[in-house]
Amino acid sequence: MRRFLSLPKPLVFAVAVVFSAAAVLYSMLWMYSIRWMSQVELGFDFNYIGNQHCEYVKTVEPGGPADRAGLTPGSRIIAINGRPIDDRDTLYEIWAHQKPGNTVELAVLRDGATTPVTLWATFRERRSPSKEAGLTERLSQGLLNAYPLVFLIVSVPVLFLRVDDRNVWLLALMFASFTAAPPLPNYLAGMASPLRDFAMVYHALFNTLLGVFFYCFFAMFPVRSFVERRLPWLKWTGLAIGLFFVLPGLSRGGPHAPALLGKVVGIEPASHIVWLLYNYGFITLGFASLIGNAVGATTPEARRKIRVILWGTLIGVVPVSVQRALSDFFHIHPPIPVVVVLVLMLFLFPLSFAYSVVKHRVLEVPVLLRRGARYLLVLRGFTILLAFVSIAVILIFALVLAPHLEALPGGGIRGGIALGAGFGTVLLWAGMLVHRRVGEKIDQAFFRSAYDARMILEDLVEKTRTAMERNELAALLEHHLNQALQPSSIVIYLETDGNQLSAVRGNTPADLATLSPADPRLAPIVQKGQPWEISEVEEEKLSHPFPLAPLHPDCLVPVLGRDSRLVGLLVLGQRLSEEPYSREDKQLLASVASQAGVALESIRLGEQIAERIEAERRVAQEMEFARQVQSRLFPQKFPKLRTLAYAGACAQAREVGGDYYDFLELRPGRLALVLADIAGKGISGALLMANLQANLRSQYALALDDIQQLLVSVNRLFYENTSDNSYATLFFADYDDSTQRLRYVNCGHLPPLLLRAGSASVSQTEAQPVIEHLDSTSTVLGLFENWQCNVAETTLNPGDLLLLYTDGVTEALNRAGEDFGESRLIDLVWSNRNLCPQALIGSIIKAVQQFSHEEQVDDITLVAARCRG
Repeated sequence: MRRFLSLPKPLVFAVAVVFSAAAVLYSMLWMYSIRWMSQVELGFDFNYIGNQHCEYVKTVEPGGPADRAGLTPGSRIIAINGRPIDDRDTLYEIWAHQKPGNTVELAVLRDGATTPVTLWATFRERRSPSKEAGLTERLSQGLLNAYPLVFLIVSVPVLFLRVDDRNVWLLALMFASFTAAPPLPNYLAGMASPLRDFAMVYHALFNTLLGVFFYCFFAMFPVRSFVERRLPWLKWTGLAIGLFFVLPGLSRGGPHAPALLGKVVGIEPASHIVWLLYNYGFITLGFASLIGNAVGATTPEARRKIRVILWGTLIGVVPVSVQRALSDFFHIHPPIPVVVVLVLMLFLFPLSFAYSVVKHRVLEVPVLLRRGARYLLVLRGFTILLAFVSIAVILIFALVLAPHLEALPGGGIRGGIALGAGFGTVLLWAGMLVHRRVGEKIDQAFFRSAYDARMILEDLVEKTRTAMERNELAALLEHHLNQALQPSSIVIYLETDGNQLSAVRGNTPADLATLSPADPRLAPIVQKGQPWEISEVEEEKLSHPFPLAPLHPDCLVPVLGRDSRLVGLLVLGQRLSEEPYSREDKQLLASVASQAGVALESIRLGEQIAERIEAERRVAQEMEFARQVQSRLFPQKFPKLRTLAYAGACAQAREVGGDYYDFLELRPGRLALVLADIAGKGISGALLMANLQANLRSQYALALDDIQQLLVSVNRLFYENTSDNSYATLFFADYDDSTQRLRYVNCGHLPPLLLRAGSASVSQTEAQPVIEHLDSTSTVLGLFENWQCNVAETTLNPGDLLLLYTDGVTEALNRAGEDFGESRLIDLVWSNRNLCPQALIGSIIKAVQQFSHEEQVDDITLVAARCRG
């Protein structure tokens, strides 16, 4: 299919014309032949028996030509005018060329006889039914006779609107198969040989391949189904098997088992069963693919698009498939009213596609309702009505005013002209006003989506002013533009770090993920400064090669900053309706881009506010602001874990400090415990701490799979953004709530203490603490550009206590110059081991501060965690 669609479009279009002409011609032949009846009859009812190649006589009209010739019920006609009964159309083909009074020779086998007898019968003119059919019966028969029309009305227009779409071709093939689903009319044999041969070939091809075409469509639409993903060769195998049955049946008008298959299975009915199993098997796979795609739809948009088709297919196709299966396998034939109901239900199948195309724009088929006859009828009708009203008002005005003008001198010609001109001016103004107001109401009634688009974009203009982050702004732009204009694709570039334009929303190739605003190839867009709809004329103004060409843009909307600098770019693809972006659309897009530019400037200024505040408020407010900012950098929320209770605290020696702890929820059930100590105190340490925290939080999603990659990235950013003598010690641990596994990296930090619960299992007097140190696995962060680390691992058991601390704890000095030390810390933890983590941290801070007589010279930061099992 891809190779076919890659052919020149005129050739593909020509194939579509031929295909559609064939479908329309066959449908016309079928609808004509289903109504056509022979002009002669012999007065007997019959039924064709395929495996005996004979016409079985069911009833004979008393006194009719057949009865006078000696034909009796139960007889079998094996030849007519010396021609054997080859198929079910032989009798009708002979009858079609007869006239009343002609004589026909019948070779008949009577009951129990082995030798045929020859009977001669004379045709009479076909008699009309004894009574006129009722209205319901006529309507039902007319509905059945027009069966192919619904499938043609849906498939042919869609095919020509999307002639280069694979799914549309599959839909056309599937609907063509449904037009060939009913049996060939018996009276088709009365047509000219070329038309009969064409109908036979068409019916044999599409009737045989109905099941596989049904599967092929739903295996590929709207996405590849689970069957297609696992068995991509199945559709080709099904087509090959179908052709295996088609080729021998071209002359018969339906599937026919090859002689080779007949020899293998032994009997013809068995080979027919093989074809039935093949056909219904692929129909079942088609239903499975459709349901699988509907259940597996990942977005509300996809679910909404396929939901109508799912129910239309299930309600429309399942009942008639069950009925056909009962008929094919068990020869159970329903009455005509049931058939009519089934056909009506089957019409829901193509109608569901039509509804989805118009309402939900599946297959991206354009629906230009403005050109609809209904709209033109209403609008022109109102114009004509307004003209009649105007004429009537003028006549009334003239009739009322004429007697008064005649009484004036000179017949009042001059006054009449003046009054007429004034009245005409007022009438013209009023008519234009009424026409505009009513025209707007008509447009609003017919083109609600256009009015909705305007309201949506105006709402977007207001909301962009309040966006606080780039992602928030990008999400607003993407949602509202998709809702209002429904482009086939949208890519949103916004200015990020490094003065680069990054694709914040939309799918882009790797080489287009970022753009440089200084790229000379984008200069024409910046110079224009307004939404730019790409057209054949406009494309000549673009550089070649145009960098955005792979995105297939239809409209480019530059977002400019206050200094006319390119700070963003909206790349909109062609609208799903294939309507061009109107002048009003571009005006609204320009307003959106203007407000987005202001919002981006505000966001950029917001990101620089910390630096500006530091420069502007160097005195009293500097420390207070820094303290407030730093307090918010510490964790505000504590993700809940089933097996771990934890807490953290930082007692700063000054208003701000260089210690940092954090709890990062990598994903539900995964928690990162972080403790860091920056080389430096006060403002410098706080700024470095904020830098480290920002780097870590912006990169910590990498820890889900690779702690080493995370810390290498953090070290690189820290190294690039700090001075040569700046560094930090850091302990980073990844705790898994389900396995109680602790993976950690110690970057030159004081080894955390792990107090094992087993040490407290004996009596209080005999208990001795069992302490494990989580030693360094790498050097400090920020000193070396090329930096590596190793990841260590341990497991926490129920009752185990983990303590992370900075040197402000162990290096606290008393007045005698003694430091608090690790030994005192271990004894303190051991004696308070039964406290909760928060209370344990409080007791340690209090003890250290009392030891140093409240003369704290360094930040005291701790994180405690207890495994609950």
